[in-house]
Amino acid sequence: MRRAFRLAYDGRPFYGFQRQPAVPTVEDAFFDALRALDVLDAGDERPPGYAAAGRTDRGVSARAQTVALDCPDWLTPRALNAELHDAVWAWAHAAVPADFHATHHARYREYVYHLYAPDADAERARAAARTLSGAHDFHNLTSDATGTERDLSLTVDPDGDFLALRARAGGFPRGLVRRLAALVHAVATGATPLSKVERVLGADELDGPEGVPEAAPEPLALVDVGYGDASFETDERAAADTRAFFADERARHRALARVADTVAADLSER
Repeated sequence: MRRAFRLAYDGRPFYGFQRQPAVPTVEDAFFDALRALDVLDAGDERPPGYAAAGRTDRGVSARAQTVALDCPDWLTPRALNAELHDAVWAWAHAAVPADFHATHHARYREYVYHLYAPDADAERARAAARTLSGAHDFHNLTSDATGTERDLSLTVDPDGDFLALRARAGGFPRGLVRRLAALVHAVATGATPLSKVERVLGADELDGPEGVPEAAPEPLALVDVGYGDASFETDERAAADTRAFFADERARHRALARVADTVAADLSER
């Protein structure tokens, strides 16, 4: 039977989701777990019927990366977690039709970028997001040569020193969300006028200093992938273990932030 699984992961130990030669990826970790469980034979590259909702770049995390494959019905999120890398967690699953394809049947993907911007003007950020929303050709915000026309929803929610950028579309060209974050940040801080957004969306190519760089990958997470009729069931034990892992990560990094504050607080010679 074909089953779909929701995966959450901390993307920092990996060189992205999709398999690459000689570097660790989330997909490799998933396949290794399947081999350990004898769901995937040692000589096989991937299981039958396998597809993923999409790739995430190096350092990008996820809450709802979705993979589907033909597998025995005993394969549950809890079973997967017994063999998965400690930064990758399965937490929900669904029985899906035999022709279900995790990539092609996804109706939308949704990302959140946590933009650290203590000096930003939230209204300028929202104005940039409104201009970027809608159907546009985003050729100046991706390295892809094709598939650059998208219908995008982009919103901005202030959260203390952060702006949470939420981007939703049917799919995303390479690097688009990170370049959206960089452009919104530049407008919100006054480094770039709002009129730059219109130039970015125009037909002319913007190269060199006029181009928009990618923001850092670590503040980005894939938070949702929408499917029509797939009904995911949360494995409560697996979800609790997933929450516990990320709670520990949060506590550890809060402590590291305090250490950084302590070291930087007073650098005068004594």
